Amino acid sequence: MSTAPIRVLIADGQPIVLHGLRAVLAQNASIQVVAEAVDGVETIDKTVHLDPDIVIMDLKLPRVDGLTVLRSIQTRAPRTKVIVFSSGENKEEFVEAMKVGGSGILLKEGPVSLVEKSVQKVYAGEIWLDSSTTAAVIRQFASPAEFTPSHTNGKPNRERAQLSQREREIIVLIAQGYKNKEIAEKMFITEQTVKNHLHNVFDKLGVSDRLELALYAIHNSLHVKP
Repeated sequence: MSTAPIRVLIADGQPIVLHGLRAVLAQNASIQVVAEAVDGVETIDKTVHLDPDIVIMDLKLPRVDGLTVLRSIQTRAPRTKVIVFSSGENKEEFVEAMKVGGSGILLKEGPVSLVEKSVQKVYAGEIWLDSSTTAAVIRQFASPAEFTPSHTNGKPNRERAQLSQREREIIVLIAQGYKNKEIAEKMFITEQTVKNHLHNVFDKLGVSDRLELALYAIHNSLHVKP
């Protein structure tokens, strides 16, 4: 029995970009481009009427901007997941896009192979953020405020999820883009100790990796302090 293809709508104000996206996605038989849109109004209308699985759209759409489009899709077509397809210079908007319900950020400067991969990951229920984007997005939330978890990915918050001072410090360093080895050096602890702390953080917050931790921060307007 054959599996139904992933239905995708692509939206961008530049025809050459739409052509390129369609050509890339057409190489995968499990992905079907059901429509194209050249502005925000058309993106909303076609999403509501066609109910695609995924929308890949630029943030700089004519007539109605991408963030407004994303909010409208969340309200009028909540089943559809949105991947923001934009230049890396729009990192502040990336944060807002994830806060209002985006499911991924795909950089126009990135490798072509990531277009197909991002669609498959988001369709499977994951969040698509590459490592550099993750660091840039979560860093926006590393400001002096209380760390107040609530929920992520539909998982209920664990009432006993009390983070230690050391765990908070590690989360801040992760938010700043540091790797485990670098965190260990900065905190004068072993890399294994960092991994142990991260394991505890993931368990307390109900997340499984750094990307989910970033998603947790984004969707809950999470702020951390050392």
